[in-house]
Amino acid sequence: MVKKVFVTDCEGPLTLDDNAYELAAYYIENGSELFKIISAFDDYLVDIKKEPNYFAGGTLKLITPFFKLVSLKNNDLVNYSKDNIHTVPGLDYVFSIQDSSIKSYIISTSYGQYIEALCNYINFSFENTYYTVLDLSIVDAIDEEIKKIEEFRKIILNHGNNTEEDYEVLYDIFFNQIPKMKISKIVDSVNPIGGKGKELALRDIVKKCNIEGDKNAIMYSGDSITDVEALQYAKDNEGLAISFNGNEYAINAANIAVISDNAIMTAILRDLFIKYETKEILKFVKKYHDKGPDVAFDCYEVDSNLVSQFEELYKSKEIPVMDVINDENKEYLLDLSKKMRVEIRGDDIGGLG
Repeated sequence: MVKKVFVTDCEGPLTLDDNAYELAAYYIENGSELFKIISAFDDYLVDIKKEPNYFAGGTLKLITPFFKLVSLKNNDLVNYSKDNIHTVPGLDYVFSIQDSSIKSYIISTSYGQYIEALCNYINFSFENTYYTVLDLSIVDAIDEEIKKIEEFRKIILNHGNNTEEDYEVLYDIFFNQIPKMKISKIVDSVNPIGGKGKELALRDIVKKCNIEGDKNAIMYSGDSITDVEALQYAKDNEGLAISFNGNEYAINAANIAVISDNAIMTAILRDLFIKYETKEILKFVKKYHDKGPDVAFDCYEVDSNLVSQFEELYKSKEIPVMDVINDENKEYLLDLSKKMRVEIRGDDIGGLG
């Protein structure tokens, strides 16, 4: 009988990739810069403008006309994803401990083509995933529209200074101009699983597992603006809400910060989550931070194989930072988290919202 669920975001806690960004950078002229500008606009729409019925992760929706600009096909997404999976070191530890009382899921804003490729790569059940559906075959590109999309690409690249004026230009393109075009059918078909969408997916998991109303039953790991609502939902239900090398959005929503170059930290918390309630795990985290891992491991029943692997990994280098987030340490943890985020994922991907 399932009593608890471990749910994780994909890009960040499990992989080092940002698949949509990498697709744009690889296939579209100046695609990396284009994606970063649209991503900042996406953050603006969610965080500042609070656009009605618009959820975090909308970059994956807004970028789609530019995929048609370069005649990208569904099969291109599949092949690129298969060949470009870079996992967080130690990922194999995360799902190593099997227990009938817990079920594991992935909720990702990433396109389904990437999530299916990852599931095949790590031998995870694709049925236990939620993702953004993208079908580039919905509509064929029209020459006149392709020319217009190319004009929009150039305009956007000239309005990347994150000013109100820039955002007004982008708003006109995405909310007034493109909706009048046939290519908008693709845009309209994409429903990014981010922000509120991730919370809805998490609620669906809770319902499927028949643990609605149960406390201490949810462990959620995320790292960005798309995870805020899911992290908050886990926290509101007295579960574990973990920021894994998260940015300011994740740190502000989580109750535990993990700053690590290796996913074994997630595995340790997942193992403890099987055995203990949230309040005890929070005590473990504080003990780990205040007294060190040796004392924490002695006081709690942590899988011996994980302890051995941890000791081997960090016998000659600095141990990961892990602490319960509060108002006093939040800025300090955020600074460390951002640095680790960039260190293991690179400046471009690490800097995305």
